This record gives sequence, structure tokens and C-alpha cells, in this order.
Amino acid sequence: MHAFDVLGDPVRRRILELLAESEHRSGDVVKVIQHDFGITQAAVSQHLRVLRDSGFARVRVDGQRRVYSIDIQPLQEIDTWLDRFRSFWEPKLSALETEVRGGKQKRPS
Repeated sequence: MHAFDVLGDPVRRRILELLAESEHRSGDVVKVIQHDFGITQAAVSQHLRVLRDSGFARVRVDGQRRVYSIDIQPLQEIDTWLDRFRSFWEPKLSALETEVRGGKQKRPS
């Protein structure tokens, strides 16, 4: 599965956001995702499997529990791919930053 196919799903993006904070037991991921998206435990497990199989997540067994963590390698590959497009938005972001700084300087204290 292509990296953007993996990241195209909002459930998988949310799981990655959780894993970016810290590693999580599968049960904890299920609770958050069920609350946020209202999907079943089996559906969450499928998303975790896609993340694991595509290399975005690692899993380790801790007794009876599975503990998931993020693997940044695929994200670094996406970042490298996006490099060729940064020239389109970086000047605009720099201009915006200049405008924001200018506005802050003009505000009364």
C-alpha cells in the first residue's frame, strides 16, 4: 500500500497522532478511536494492522498486551518526497511570517 493511501484515512492519521505522543497499548488506542470515530474494536485492529504492515507502526508484546509505537522511517520518506514541492509554499509562508511579526510589533503593549 502506498504511503499516501495509508495516510489518506482519518482513522489511521489519528492513530499515528496518538503514537507520535508516546507508545500505546492496543486497548488504549481502541478506546480513543472508538470514542473519536464510533467504530468497532475489530475495525480499529484492522487499521492498526495496516499501519503495522505498511511500516508506520511497530508492535511489541508485553505479556498479554500489544504495545504500539510509531516508526518514523515512512514519514521521513514522505518528507523527502515533499521536498520537491516546498519551493512552492515556503516563500508564501515566509511572507506570512513577516506579516505576522509586523502586526505583533505594531500592537500596543
